[in-house]
Amino acid sequence: MQNFNYHNPANIYFGQGEEKKVGQLINQYTQSKNVLVLYSGDYIFDLNIYQTIEEECREFDINLFKNGDVVPNPELSLIQSLEKEVIANNIDFILAVGGGSVIDTAKALSFGSLYKGDTWDFFLGKEEVTEALPIGAIATVASSGSEMSNATIVSKEKHKLGVETNLIIPKFSILNPAYTLKLPKYHTGVGVSDILTHLLERYFTRVKHVNLTDFLLEGAAKSLIINGTHLIDDLENYELRAEIMWTASMAHNNSLELGREPDWASHRIEHEVSGQYGIVHGEGMAVIFPAWMTYVSKFYPDIFVQYGVRIFNIDPFAYTNEEIIALGIEKTRDFFKAMGMRQTLSDFDIDQTHFEEMAQRATKNDSQTVGHLKALSASDIVAILELAL
Repeated sequence: MQNFNYHNPANIYFGQGEEKKVGQLINQYTQSKNVLVLYSGDYIFDLNIYQTIEEECREFDINLFKNGDVVPNPELSLIQSLEKEVIANNIDFILAVGGGSVIDTAKALSFGSLYKGDTWDFFLGKEEVTEALPIGAIATVASSGSEMSNATIVSKEKHKLGVETNLIIPKFSILNPAYTLKLPKYHTGVGVSDILTHLLERYFTRVKHVNLTDFLLEGAAKSLIINGTHLIDDLENYELRAEIMWTASMAHNNSLELGREPDWASHRIEHEVSGQYGIVHGEGMAVIFPAWMTYVSKFYPDIFVQYGVRIFNIDPFAYTNEEIIALGIEKTRDFFKAMGMRQTLSDFDIDQTHFEEMAQRATKNDSQTVGHLKALSASDIVAILELAL
């Protein structure tokens, strides 16, 4: 087990009616009483979320400024536009209402609005975040776990990069599973698929003597598979929605990677695919992750055997190690398919045209590798993309 330091200050309010605390929570962090509410689409009004925010903030004389321009795979250009709005209106708190794209936008804005240069500098690694406006979140989707994570992902001209710092962990996150009850089957499946890959990115490691987190990750994955399989056919089941929503947060708050080295190669590859083609991240992961498993399992088979045996209960006495690995990957694909996800890049009408270009971007022109279980070069990434066709 590796050394680690763990700190996650996100204050979680989970369950129905918890959104009514939003005014008193915001009031703890705003001096100017000027707050920007970020969202995407009409759901914030359809679900009466904005009305609740208005009502609860009125009690504390909080002024609300709203912007609903956030879209999936958030673009730097929107963040730069919002930075001007934050400065002009003396905003000192940002409330994100939505899923990962909205919360990630709020996170990038929280430090970008305090920086006089180009916010992209942080994503290129030229600058380190040293200050950020406080943010809060009301999650309406169970997927990215951004409501409790220290990461934000942003796109610029088909280049998708991230920043990680504890300074952008939300001060509070309100998780009301009832807000997800009307989420369509496709978006529900996308979220569940994304959650599973967040667990598995942490699971596949070369670090030894991490039994506790092995079993925690395996339990979380098995729980997700069971609940996700039931939920996809029972979309308005509150208890199943609650299980999935909390799993999403736990999968990405970094507590399940303590003492181990997560991989993240498949996410880095998918970021290139979704950056290039604009596909939905969770569905892209459902395609890339099994291809990554197929490629990397040849180099480090033991952890993939453990995966098949422990998570899918494959009998180690009835199959060879090679068969267990293949069955585990097949069952992973079957689960993604049950979630309604497409299975190949060809299903998106994506061909090999940009494979080399994406691989070079991911590895900074083959000057660095991607991933920790197996360090991947540009040629490795191309091979994985070819397996995903």
